[in-house]
Amino acid sequence: MIPFRDENPTRSVPIITIGIIAANVAIFLYQSLLPEVRQQVFVYTHAAIPTVLFGQESLAAALPRRLLAAAQVSAVPVHPLQPIWLSVFTSMFLHGGFLHLGGNMLYLWIFGNNVEDLLGHARFLIFYLLCGLAAAGAQIAFSLGSSVPMIGASGAIAGVLGGYYIRFPHARVQCLVFLFFLVTVIWLPASLVLLLWFLLQVLNSLDIVGHSAQGGVAVFAHIGGFVAGLLLIRRFQPRGRIRRIAY
Repeated sequence: MIPFRDENPTRSVPIITIGIIAANVAIFLYQSLLPEVRQQVFVYTHAAIPTVLFGQESLAAALPRRLLAAAQVSAVPVHPLQPIWLSVFTSMFLHGGFLHLGGNMLYLWIFGNNVEDLLGHARFLIFYLLCGLAAAGAQIAFSLGSSVPMIGASGAIAGVLGGYYIRFPHARVQCLVFLFFLVTVIWLPASLVLLLWFLLQVLNSLDIVGHSAQGGVAVFAHIGGFVAGLLLIRRFQPRGRIRRIAY
């Protein structure tokens, strides 16, 4: 099931949502235009790596040997961000491929504009970053000894989904649904779409714990971000600002 639009009009231009999407696309294009070795070093330099964040190893030690050797041959500098905690925020603007970027930006565009309209521009930006921080914290808590770089906006966007779930549960979302060989488009309530998405993350997390996986999708970031959005949305919503939609 892939959501691709909602029936929930806004009253203002979502300039922060548009800005975040533009920043993610611009950084991805910049990253893609770099030579291969510089691309990979760029990701490691700006990603959140648990062992590097907690001083268990240096960035150079966290790099795969082949990449470190290639970086040395190509004279590519390998220096972590200073202060190192900035990587938690810069990692939110990195993506591993076009599908990774496209999927995240689609979800942000569908649900972010309404949450921004509800909170206001400045509050939405802070809300987004805090949800991203909570998401990174949840993922790191389950991978303290991991040298795998954490990248992607999905944790912060999961917080947006959590906020939307609380404030716009009855909004209708149009989804592309795959049922074996049948492909159809249907309208579903946002509460159902987002609840199914969250349950999928929980099921995936149980599978990861059972197999002690180290890489792949950061499902704990998705769970942590979504829960953060559930808890923070009421605190960030200005008093007296209530959005109602027809359904």
